[in-house]
Amino acid sequence: MRFYDTFRREWLVNAPTELLSGVLVALALIPEAIGFSIVAGVDPKVGLYASFSIAVVTAIVGGRPAMISAATASTAVLMVTLVKDHGLQYLFAATVLMGLLQIIAGALRLGLLMKFVSRSVMTGFVNALAILIFLAQLPQLTHVGWQTYTMVAVGLAIIYLFPLLTRRVPSALVSIVALTAFAIFTGVKLRTVGDMGDLPSSLPVFAIPHVPFDLETLKIIFPYSLTMAAVGLLESLLTATIVDDMTDTGSDKNRECAGEGVANFVTGFLGGMGGCAMIGQSVINVTAGGRTRLSTFTAGCFLLFLIVVLGDWVKQIPMAALVAVMIMVSISTFSWPSLQNLGSHPLTSTVVMLATTLVVVATGDLSKGVLAGVLLSGVFFAAKVARLLDVTSELSEDGRERTYFITGQVFFASSNSLVDAIDYLGAPERVRIDVSQAHFWDITAIGALDDIVLKLRRHGATVEVLGLNKASSTMVERFGTHHRPEAERRKAAH
Repeated sequence: MRFYDTFRREWLVNAPTELLSGVLVALALIPEAIGFSIVAGVDPKVGLYASFSIAVVTAIVGGRPAMISAATASTAVLMVTLVKDHGLQYLFAATVLMGLLQIIAGALRLGLLMKFVSRSVMTGFVNALAILIFLAQLPQLTHVGWQTYTMVAVGLAIIYLFPLLTRRVPSALVSIVALTAFAIFTGVKLRTVGDMGDLPSSLPVFAIPHVPFDLETLKIIFPYSLTMAAVGLLESLLTATIVDDMTDTGSDKNRECAGEGVANFVTGFLGGMGGCAMIGQSVINVTAGGRTRLSTFTAGCFLLFLIVVLGDWVKQIPMAALVAVMIMVSISTFSWPSLQNLGSHPLTSTVVMLATTLVVVATGDLSKGVLAGVLLSGVFFAAKVARLLDVTSELSEDGRERTYFITGQVFFASSNSLVDAIDYLGAPERVRIDVSQAHFWDITAIGALDDIVLKLRRHGATVEVLGLNKASSTMVERFGTHHRPEAERRKAAH
């Protein structure tokens, strides 16, 4: 009964809407998959087969319902050298290994690392993706006639005005069908999906990659597989978090890691390239009403149906219709409130958001932008916490004893401030260091405490450290030297 309830909740809620949103996504996947195949230097069918396989498998075993995973640009750019130097079969082998590494990541629960990605980094990531999605459409809008611009404008008008009539049918799907029908019946000259590359005419076939199964092959593919696995997981987990926010639901990030891994593992045997979650197509799906696994499953299956059975019709879809959809996705994806918040949010948050956006747009590498944002967030956080350290002192009436009261967090960013706060030259006979309101986090903090005690001793003071909590005391016992005999301290120093 419990299994049935879960299946019904994840697959059978509002099935007509889920099916229509899946159809819409399938149409949007075709030019993307072809384009990413060209980026990777492989035949278009490699990207199309990959998009079918990854979408279907993640629909079944992934951790985020309604999220679309397929062949992507972020992984495609990582394959170029491998394909150029070693050939297509090594790419398939690398995709299989990529999947295995992601499955291991899921087993190790690396999805929990998402908790270290701040809201500012997420906003920067989203804005950068929106900009990249828009920039990716520019090649379809350059060196073209006025007919293309008109079709894009009409397409956008349909997308935004059709919902005023009804929301039962995705307006983006209506736009694609209407513009395609108009182009076919009028014979207007426009760039079409068929101009992007040849579509496959047969189903994918299971085959083991034709590579030597030896250590030399592993040395060749492992660096590529590891990089693709890391970038793919990063983009997938970030996209899952965005879909969580859009749908006000949660998802299993560790299951998503493993699910992406299973999808890529299977795809490598079906003649496809590695991929991951796609925020653009995921936004299309959610905006069109997709909320369950059925929409993702439909997108993958209908994609294969389109390219194998309806290929002759699909080739006639004008790129202007798909460009209009992707521009809508770009506009919907961008976090417009983030612009209004530039003046009201803390400066550090704004810097992190802008840095993430700029690095991603400048490099075209999502992982570099997110890494830059996370590092900046860590630096700003450490600096903020370091400022919370407070040191006060109290001298006894007879002037022979001084007590220092340390409050706050002592770690690598605040340890120097702690050392500088102590008066060594004017130290009395006895010095008490009360750390009952402090916590020592790392060996740098323990080293600072050692420096303080040993410096005071060199100036003739008797030093007593009071109030160490259990965790700090354990750190001092393991890594501290001030409580050890002189000979043992010298030995530890060397």
